[in-house]
This record gives sequence, structure tokens and C-alpha cells, in this order.
Amino acid sequence: MRIDRVETWREHLPLTKPYTISRQTFTAVELFFVRVHAGPVSGAGSASPAVEVTGESPERCASALDAAATLLGGADPRAVGTLVRRLERELADAPAARAACDMALWDLVGQALDAPVVELLGRCHPALPTSVTVGIQAVDEAVAAAGDYMAQGFRVLKVKLGRDVGEDVERLRRIREAVGPSIALRTDPNAGYDAAALDRYLQGTRDLGIEFCEQPLPRGSEAALLDLPAAQRARLAADESVLDLADAGRLLAARPYGIFNLKLMKCGGVSPAQRIAHLAEGAGVELMWGCNDESRISIAAALHVALASPATRYLDLDGSFDLARDLAEGGFELADGCLRTAPGAGLGVRWLVDRTL
Repeated sequence: MRIDRVETWREHLPLTKPYTISRQTFTAVELFFVRVHAGPVSGAGSASPAVEVTGESPERCASALDAAATLLGGADPRAVGTLVRRLERELADAPAARAACDMALWDLVGQALDAPVVELLGRCHPALPTSVTVGIQAVDEAVAAAGDYMAQGFRVLKVKLGRDVGEDVERLRRIREAVGPSIALRTDPNAGYDAAALDRYLQGTRDLGIEFCEQPLPRGSEAALLDLPAAQRARLAADESVLDLADAGRLLAARPYGIFNLKLMKCGGVSPAQRIAHLAEGAGVELMWGCNDESRISIAAALHVALASPATRYLDLDGSFDLARDLAEGGFELADGCLRTAPGAGLGVRWLVDRTL
């Protein structure tokens, strides 16, 4: 079995509704797509680079995918581990491009073996609820958005914060009043706080039943969190502070965070994500699996590896819900706010476009 060709291309995809986080407002996304062919079988991959988090620009991602296509040509896709480590050596500064290739290889191998990727990795969970994101907006608008998501069956909300802690606390308080105590609330300041703002947030929300807070301080500020009680640190989740395996090891040494948010676009794909998951499992760290604005292809890949880790506790895999169009279907099924893998071999995705070299 040999890879005989690799297709890569770029798409500009608008979002159905803009959303705002502490750093910026998003109205569209630049996505990249990969098809790895080995005879009659092909594997699907997609990349969503985030220059503000990993430094990988769309231009860098495009260049890396061109290089990856050459590196993968003629290789045996069943040697996924070997191929992924070669991509890591050659394309170290392009994790999203590597992630797209990695998931395409897993999809290809799963189809060749007629098995879902999650079963090849070792399934631990049948399904888990995902959060959906309420962006930074006026309080009344945020409350209305929360109500809309509840009407759609979601029971976990992630509320974006980070521009004004006073407004953040008021927004959370109003949302909690509106949704009641049974809805899980998570928060994400996207590194928009300093230590003083974090203290105000913790004091202002202590009676709101917040499940956890994701990345309150900028990457590199982890030492400031060590002044917090261990019980509070246990309910903080690292995102921008944990990009790869080296970061995970560094954070485990000091434990400023009790939860790691793993994203394939940060760490480079299914294979490196599984290495971090094994490390977290051994250290007793809970895992959340997150995403950027992404295609169903990469959301499905994240779901497959997430459901294969006993350390997985939380999903935040809503990144494809607001795409005005996607290039694939399948990959996952959503019911009552829970995600499960779709039937079928590999990642279970099907292309909606017919593209050939």
C-alpha cells in the first residue's frame, strides 16, 4: 500500500454569525483541505491555523502542506507513527498543516482496515456532551443566545470573557439566572485577564457554580497562578499555555492548571494529541478537547481521539456549527447536545466536493 498522490487546497469560508473573544472578532475562516490517495482509497484532512496562538499563518500552512505532499509521496500510510514524526522534524512550525496530514493518514488507514479510527485508538467513551460558545456581547444578547442554545438541546455553555471583568461577571450572573442551575457554565477569558482581574473574577463568580475557567492569564504567566489555592487551580484549564507535549510536561511539574485543553491544530494532529493524553492520564490531569473554527473533518478527528482517552472529561467541539458551508459531511452525530462518532470506517466523513488533481 503506497501513497500515490496528495491533494491540498485552500478555502475561504464565511461564518453564519460573527463572534467576539478577548482578542478579536471573527466573521470568516481560512481552512485548508487534504486528500491522501493510496490506490482506490483516500483519507481526508483539514487545517485551521491560528497565527495568534501558534504563529502559523495561512501562508505558512499552505507552504507546509506543499512540502508535506512531497514528503508523503510513495510512503506506506500504515506507518502513521513514522510519517508523523518525520513531518514533526521537517515542519515543526506548522502544527495545523501537520494535523491535516496526520488525520488524513489515520482516515486512510481506518478505511483500509474497515474500522473507525476511535476503535483503532481504543475507545473509552461512547459519547460526551459538547459545550457551545457564547461570544462577548451585550448582556441581553448573551442571555438570548444562551436561551437559543438551550432550545437546541445543548446543556453546556462556554461563555467568552476577557475585556472587562465587571461586565464579564454581570453577564455570567444574568446567564445563570436565565438558564438555571442544571446548565453547566464554563468560562474562557482567552488570556485577557491579569492577576488582579482574575481575583475579581474568582470573587465575583464563586456562587455561580462555574464548572471551570479556561486560560485566564497570558501564556508565560503560569507562576502567578501558583499563589491560588490548589482547589482553585484544579478548576483552571490551560489552552494557550499547552501547545504540545513539551508544554504539557512543563505544566505538570508545577501544576498551575488542573485541566488541559487539547486542540489538534496546536499539537499537530491525532498522533501527538494521543501522546499528551497518555501523559495526562498518568498524571491525573483531566482533558478537554477544543477547536478553532473548523471543518467537520477535523472536528471528527478530534472527537475520535478524545473518545479514546480515559482522561477525557469535557468536549468543546462546536467549531463547525457556524460555517456557512463545509466541504464534507458525516464524521459525527449530534443529539441532545452530545457528540458521538458517525458510522463508517476511518473518520466517517464524506466529501461534498468532487476535486481531483
